[in-house]
Amino acid sequence: MKKNTFYLMCGCIALFLLAIFWYSVEIHNPLFIEIAFLLGIALAYLARKKVTDLVEDERSAKITEQAVLRTFQVFWVVFCAFSIGAVMQILYIPQSPKVFFTQPPPALLSPRMMGYFQLALLCLMIFLYVGFRIYYARKYGDWETDEE
Repeated sequence: MKKNTFYLMCGCIALFLLAIFWYSVEIHNPLFIEIAFLLGIALAYLARKKVTDLVEDERSAKITEQAVLRTFQVFWVVFCAFSIGAVMQILYIPQSPKVFFTQPPPALLSPRMMGYFQLALLCLMIFLYVGFRIYYARKYGDWETDEE
């Protein structure tokens, strides 16, 4: 298996775990997601052993470094923007005490959906890394062969 296939597989495992987490919340059984999480980690570990194109040289280190840096730069901006909006929504207080609301203003996302969205953003981080890894591998010529 190739590295990028492995990374995509990890992203799919994360999405599957997100679905199991949702189901676990719905049935009120935290043991279900805990066992699934441990099995997902074990599956990722076993799949990592099957990766065949792990060549660690200066070029692959540079590609990994750039991909991790760009993933972090993009992800923290998106995650922070969402989290700030979520906190502002939770901490909403009416401007004037003279105005009494019979019901609070409609929320964009419920607190439960905010949690799901944050978990989905964590899955997005894996896919961002794969995308940046592919981009920098092409940029630095990781897939070119030196053989003639």
